[in-house]
Amino acid sequence: MWTAAAALALLLAAVPASASGPAAAPRTGSAFVSAATAPADTAWPALVITGEHTPPSSMIVDGKPVGYQTDKMRLLLQRAGVPYRIEILPWKRAYVMAVRDPLTCVYSTSRTPEREALFKWVGPINRTEWLLLGRAGHKFQLRTLEDARPLRIGSYTGDARGEYLRDRGFNVDATLNDMSNQQKLLLNRIDLWAIATRADSNILEKLTLNGKIVPVLVFNKVELYLACNPSVPDALVERLNTVFEGMRADGSLTRIDRQYDHLSPKK
Repeated sequence: MWTAAAALALLLAAVPASASGPAAAPRTGSAFVSAATAPADTAWPALVITGEHTPPSSMIVDGKPVGYQTDKMRLLLQRAGVPYRIEILPWKRAYVMAVRDPLTCVYSTSRTPEREALFKWVGPINRTEWLLLGRAGHKFQLRTLEDARPLRIGSYTGDARGEYLRDRGFNVDATLNDMSNQQKLLLNRIDLWAIATRADSNILEKLTLNGKIVPVLVFNKVELYLACNPSVPDALVERLNTVFEGMRADGSLTRIDRQYDHLSPKK
């Protein structure tokens, strides 16, 4: 969990000046934030941007959405001249809103074949590996994903990894809260736990419990995107992609990441 000092430091220091926009970040569920002036011949519609609580990528601190991916989304929308509202929600709700509601987008979303036609895509904004974790001292050996077919694999509701495995006939045990899979694994209620790891994340430090849980197999590599409801105009999606590539090229993404280097979840 986050310490009070880390939360305060994050709130005061994490959002770069170029991405700060209004004096305060929008509260979840608040009115739309006006962005920078759009091109004279364009008036972009306001977007609702949903994200999952996954510190330090995206989270709520003192009622305000922050985090390094949240800051990137804020800067992207401001540079593109798009009014927006950011909401941090449970993943299932955030995802369903983007599927269901016009002018709504969700980050950070795995771009899988099953989801391709559901959204219009901005990015990639990050890359991730899908990894199976097991108990230390497990007796099975996995050389390929197919070797895991007889085993029970933990996931959570709405997660892309669970969908991927279930669609391929694997035995997936989904929970409402992904972290409950940690104890289920230790108690032998599941054999494996499917998670996502990123090069910029220390998630394994939190999940492996000092060696009680160990990595077993990387079974997929995917790119993460801002996934937008099909009602978002094509011209706006194209502009967001162009602006995001400009942010990558000018170092803005790296600068945002560096502001979070000293903030890491506490065990």
